[in-house]
Amino acid sequence: MAHHPDSGTLTVVRQDVSLGAARDLEFGLELLARARNGSIGPTLRLYRPAPTVAFGQRDTRLPGFGAAAQACRDNGFEPLVRRAGGRAAAYHQGTLVVDHIEPDGDAIAGSKSRFGYFGELFADALRMVGVNAAVGEIPGEYCPGEFSVHGTAATDGSRIKLVGTAQRVVAGGWLFSSVIVVEDSAPIRKVLTDSYAALGLDWDPATAGAADDLVPGLTVEAVTDALLETYAGHATLASAPFGGLGA
Repeated sequence: MAHHPDSGTLTVVRQDVSLGAARDLEFGLELLARARNGSIGPTLRLYRPAPTVAFGQRDTRLPGFGAAAQACRDNGFEPLVRRAGGRAAAYHQGTLVVDHIEPDGDAIAGSKSRFGYFGELFADALRMVGVNAAVGEIPGEYCPGEFSVHGTAATDGSRIKLVGTAQRVVAGGWLFSSVIVVEDSAPIRKVLTDSYAALGLDWDPATAGAADDLVPGLTVEAVTDALLETYAGHATLASAPFGGLGA
């Protein structure tokens, strides 16, 4: 079990409006710093982001990075570089970002197991809304990861990546950040196609999709509700206003 806060309570904060692509990413790290110094306890922050492509550190060292960043802007997405590893991932209003932050005196010890734990939690939540979801990398996926969550189409058995996860671990705490792609996959597929081409990275655009490609009519709200219901099986949830975090 990755989740073992002393209080047993996880404070859920819903951020209704994006603070802007860069500020949203930065704010997660600020919350991690606060958890680390003891000013906040275990916190779950949920928000729908502005159109963003978050590049990994390795991407910035490729000769095509400037062109890739421009391709993002041309598609209406803001290019940013995240501190976590991995390759470029794209998200917009049709996705749900889940930042889980916890103070933890031994944060590094559980870092590997956290990926599997949260992967299963997100797969459970997606199954609750009718998606045939499972954990594991699929061939050719963007920002590949061993614990990506993918969905399988009932029609032809094709698989698409639905959740990407990243983790930031510091002495005294961790931030586990996940992006669930729920609605409107076309712009995400397009911006990833253009930026990966500029970076010279191989991938299969057919692996980029959204949960509503598999379950038509599925909404971010429905997935949010299912996620919180799944989380409630792991922790005692309490709600707090986003304004209280002083973003």
